[in-house]
Amino acid sequence: MKIYINGAFFEEQDAKISVFDHGLLYGDGVFEGIRFYSGRVFKLEEHLERLYDSAKAILLTIPVDLEQMRAATLESIRQNNLRDGYIRLVVTRGKGSLGLSPENCAPAVIIIADSIRLYPREFYEQGLVVATCSTRRPSPAALSPAVKSLNYLNNVMAKIEAQNAGAAEGLMLNEQGFVAECTGDNIFIIRKGKIFTPPVSAGALKGITRAVIFDLAAELGLPIGEADLTRYDIYTADELFLTGTAAEVVPAVKLDRRTIGDGKPGPWTRRLMDRFHELTQSEGTPIYP
Repeated sequence: MKIYINGAFFEEQDAKISVFDHGLLYGDGVFEGIRFYSGRVFKLEEHLERLYDSAKAILLTIPVDLEQMRAATLESIRQNNLRDGYIRLVVTRGKGSLGLSPENCAPAVIIIADSIRLYPREFYEQGLVVATCSTRRPSPAALSPAVKSLNYLNNVMAKIEAQNAGAAEGLMLNEQGFVAECTGDNIFIIRKGKIFTPPVSAGALKGITRAVIFDLAAELGLPIGEADLTRYDIYTADELFLTGTAAEVVPAVKLDRRTIGDGKPGPWTRRLMDRFHELTQSEGTPIYP
């Protein structure tokens, strides 16, 4: 595997960053996860735009422009001779002192292109089990949920909670007790022929796949909108599914031991899954000339 670091490619065993990098020391940086299918990168422009917006929000200057980043991302895939897989694009504050101050740090860009499967196949066929976590989603007053920062300890702790409860995924609430998102995915319910998902103001990430679902729902004639949701709304939903770049669209059939609908992936969820997969095979930025 060849990994891009600051303009050069290194074999995996030689790909290194400084122990003084503030991304390692403080989680100071931003990232994107991007999927590519059949030789095309899905929603590359949207991911790059979000990366630069995240960096701007935390006063991190990315040392290459967007066009250079696009070229480096595509070349990272080509260097590894891949047609299907996952890109982890990371920008750290870079090497600095042991203090918190970012002064004199030189930002670092890292691009990893590899394969990924977030959940086993049976979860897509049978549905996930989800458990509510006591770990809350950080308040927008602390750090905007729109920023994909390297500090994911909050999500990691929630994931550990869910796994300890015997669930594959954890539901995270905000400080007011409304549903925000899962540990790494946006969440949607379907109730009486309408789709609802928490607003960004509730602590939900502006997911790229989340936005695709809005487009697909409109295409299928399924009303969709944002709403503040409680666990009761999920318990009583007809269908439940999660979305994310790595997860794609995955059904969930149980929350806190309450069965959702009939306990099987619902018909609308399956239609959205199928249509999403069709889209990933027909759209995207070409990797190879």
